[in-house]
Amino acid sequence: MAWVSRLRRIPPVRRDVACYVVFAAFALGTALGSEFYGYRVWGNFATAGYAAAALAALAIAVTGRGSRWVPVTLAWVSSTLVPVGVLAVVRSPGFTWGPWPWSFPAQPEVWVIERSARALLAEGSPYLDLDTLGRAPHPDDYTPYGPSMTLFGFPRALFGDHPLTDSRVAFLVVSVAALAVAWRVLGRPRVPVGAAILVAAGPPTALTLSVAGDDVAVVALVVLAAALAYRAAPTWAGLLCAVLVTMKLTAVPVAAVLAFGVAARLGKRGLAVFLGSLALGACAISVPVLVVDPRSFVEHVINFPIGLGRAGSPASSPLPGHLIAGLGPIGHTVALVVLLTAAGAVTAWLLVRPPRTAADALVRAATGLGAAILLAPATRWGYLVYPVMLLGAALAFAAAERRAARAELPGNTGRLPGSTERPGAVPSPPRPSGWSDQPKRPARAVGAPR
Repeated sequence: MAWVSRLRRIPPVRRDVACYVVFAAFALGTALGSEFYGYRVWGNFATAGYAAAALAALAIAVTGRGSRWVPVTLAWVSSTLVPVGVLAVVRSPGFTWGPWPWSFPAQPEVWVIERSARALLAEGSPYLDLDTLGRAPHPDDYTPYGPSMTLFGFPRALFGDHPLTDSRVAFLVVSVAALAVAWRVLGRPRVPVGAAILVAAGPPTALTLSVAGDDVAVVALVVLAAALAYRAAPTWAGLLCAVLVTMKLTAVPVAAVLAFGVAARLGKRGLAVFLGSLALGACAISVPVLVVDPRSFVEHVINFPIGLGRAGSPASSPLPGHLIAGLGPIGHTVALVVLLTAAGAVTAWLLVRPPRTAADALVRAATGLGAAILLAPATRWGYLVYPVMLLGAALAFAAAERRAARAELPGNTGRLPGSTERPGAVPSPPRPSGWSDQPKRPARAVGAPR
């Protein structure tokens, strides 16, 4: 497409400047217009950070000197690290700010996950029995996550209220660790700056981590699962996918995409190992909790997310699916039909062109989740962090795969340090004793002139 070609001709550092300016405008609008305290705090810090990153990138563009990683670091520290720390401190029991509940220093997801950890330790199940409430259930009474998500609430359940036990700190640590391990599994490739901006420094990631964090941790672990699926034994990828699907049902489509990828790479046997590890891992995590209180498990984890719970989901961002569903019963039916059509199209894409590389798998996962988020009757803006981060990770994976492919070309003249072999070349076989590289002269016939 012509616009893509024109975009690629723009110097990368100028694209960086444009990104940071847009990010700063979004953060400023959030700081001034959001009704929630946590969002406003994030907006204040992020506006200053993105503005500083834009100025730093502009200086690099003008002078031609400096590293593009400096603005990325400025943006990440000011839009993620600082807001997470400030909001975790502000959340301490001795701090009060304004009228409740508009003074939320954290989204409900944070304390719902921490509550689930306390319930698991006390009662053996992270899910409240709604019949014991003595009133009609409220959406915040639900824990719409699988048992694995409860692990992020353990620090606060075990060690009490402290800024470091805030579950957002655990989400941040796990997200960074998962991306670092994925980078190591890929062979420590050079990461494109644009990919880092999408994955770590942009508002979808930064705002989500600052006020909630659970979705970012899920995406980071998805990236690690993709690396394992294409660079390691399928057992590891299957076990990690088991953890993911027992964290949040959003990961189920991603596990399906990776299953297609494993089948394309390793065949039926590899697929069987992947699916077997996934099934065994998911059962080992879920069955103990399911046995304790099966009715509450189904109500919280299955009924509520799909809209069949005793309380309705508060997800209602004005995305296309929600707007269509708001037209009435016919609109709701149309929205579901469009959503199923999109799911069928992505499935056909996987069948016709299975993802041969990890980058392909992440692009397909981003496309499927992006379509689901836009077309689902009940959805939120914040869920867009899934396709944005996955597309950024796909850029990084694609760059690493292109470099690996170039290194393996027969005509590659590069040498490994201290070696005479080309990178990616097959080592030469050992030569027998007496071997000489000099061509041998043909033997002289008997009686031939010298």
